[in-house]
Amino acid sequence: MSVRELVVLGTASQVPTRHRNHNGYLLRWDGEGILFDPGEGTQRQMLRAGVAAHDLNRLCVTHFHGDHSLGLAGVIQRINLDQVPHEVTAHYPRSGQRFFDRLRYATAYRETVRLTEAPVAADGILAVTPSYTLEARKLSHPVESYGYRLIEPDGRRMLPERLAAHGVKGPDVGRLQREGRLGDVTLDDVSEVRRGQRFAFVMDTRLCDGVHALAEGCDLLVIESTFLDEDVELAVDHGHLTAGQAAAVARDAGVRHLVLTHFSQRYTEPEEFERQARAAGFEGELTVAYDLQRVPVPKRR
Repeated sequence: MSVRELVVLGTASQVPTRHRNHNGYLLRWDGEGILFDPGEGTQRQMLRAGVAAHDLNRLCVTHFHGDHSLGLAGVIQRINLDQVPHEVTAHYPRSGQRFFDRLRYATAYRETVRLTEAPVAADGILAVTPSYTLEARKLSHPVESYGYRLIEPDGRRMLPERLAAHGVKGPDVGRLQREGRLGDVTLDDVSEVRRGQRFAFVMDTRLCDGVHALAEGCDLLVIESTFLDEDVELAVDHGHLTAGQAAAVARDAGVRHLVLTHFSQRYTEPEEFERQARAAGFEGELTVAYDLQRVPVPKRR
C-alpha cells in the first residue's frame, strides 16, 4: 500500500527549545522520501521518528540559514555511512553553493553514495517522475529562498454505472484503460478526471507571489508561521509570516489541510496560532505542528 504522509522532525525557528528541534520535515510519497530543510539535530530526530537514511531520495533546502540547513552535514554523512543503494538528489539555491559545499564536506568521511547536486536558480520544474512533478518558486527573505511544490499527474476514475451502461466488464475494463477505446466506447464515456494530489512546502518568507503560487489548490500545505499577528511588523522586518497571514493564504488558495510550523521561541502557547488561523477565516483541516508528529496527505475526495 502506498503511503503519503508528512513526518515532522523539528518545528523551531532560529534556535531549538526544550520541546522543539530545529526544522526538519520528511514527505513520504509512495516509495520515495523527500527531506526538507534538515536543521541541526535532524539525524537524531530521524532515529526517534523511525526514519532511515535508506528512506531518502531527495534533499530540498529552501535557504541557507542554519536552522534550515546545519543538519545537512550529518544527514549526508549518514547516507554514505549506511551505503544507501540508490541515487540521492539535492536541491538548494544556487546562490548558496559555497554553503552547500562546506556542509557536504564539513569533515572527513568515505563517500559511498551518488549524491547528485541539482541547485535551483529560478522558478520552474526541477524534476519529473511517474509519481510527481517537483517545482520551485522564489520567496521573499533576507537571503535567497525557494519554496517547493509537488504535483501528482492527473489520472482517471472509472465510473461503475457508466461501465455497466456500456456493457464493459471484466478484462475489457483494463483494456479500455490502456488503449483509450473499446469499439465505440471511449475512456471519456466511462470515466472522469481524477485530480492529482498537491503538496507545498513554504518556509521563511514575507507575503509574495511565490507564496500564493505554491499554495494554490494544495491538499497539504506546510507553511511557516513564525510570529503571531500582533508582531506583524517584526515578521515583515525579518522576512517571515504570521499565523493569520499563513492562514489567509491557505484560505484563498483552497488548501484542504494546513500545517503551521517554524515557531519563534517567544511564544509558549501553540493554541494561539490555531486561534489566529481560524480568525483569519481558514475553515479546512488545521494542524499546529509538533516534533515527531505524522500528518497524512488528505484522501482524495
